[in-house]
Amino acid sequence: MNTPTRISTLALRHVIPHPFAIDQWAEVRPLIDGRDVLAEIHAGGVSSCSRGDWFGPAEGWPLSAHEEPRRVELSNNDCHTGCCGGVFVTIHRRDDEVVWSSWQNTNDIRIPVPADVRFDAAQYDAELRRAVADTGWEEPVDTVARLVAQELVHSGWFERWDCVVDRVEPRREEPAGVEVYFRRRGAAPHDPGFTFDLPVTGDAPAEEQARRFITRVTAGDPRETAEPL
Repeated sequence: MNTPTRISTLALRHVIPHPFAIDQWAEVRPLIDGRDVLAEIHAGGVSSCSRGDWFGPAEGWPLSAHEEPRRVELSNNDCHTGCCGGVFVTIHRRDDEVVWSSWQNTNDIRIPVPADVRFDAAQYDAELRRAVADTGWEEPVDTVARLVAQELVHSGWFERWDCVVDRVEPRREEPAGVEVYFRRRGAAPHDPGFTFDLPVTGDAPAEEQARRFITRVTAGDPRETAEPL
């Protein structure tokens, strides 16, 4: 008699990084059947699925599953995995399932990695959408960073000034704030670009602070009002 294939459940949990972490966006940590699998096989590592990578269309989300298998970095040592190692998995959509296979732990090859994990595709996709919509975990700096990123990065505002956004980042180290880095389109590699810096406080609603920053940035040519790097 054939043994039924085990179907696991995916849950995603947001974790606020420490103020001196390289990536200041919240970690998005995968839980498989309620277990933080990264904590088990890469203790002390951080999730490579940063909240800052979850904007835009669903097909571009870090854990999105496609018919074409792709290798995904799940964790790192708050460092580049080519230097310090991490955990990797191949994500593949097969009909009504999503499969995580070919696990690798380049942080410590002595630690056993999970066997293939199968998820119900509908539950998997629903959990990704739920996590993206979830803002209940946010601190003020996260809310401001999210609203600024959604408005400035995806509105095409910088493109009209022949510029491109490199990144938007929350800053948790005091004084907390949000930083927007951009540069001229086609700038030479040595061109450092520009930055806007918005201090974020607990004295005003995060939404109000975000609106104020967006108004400041979109008041005119950003190349004339931003700080050169």
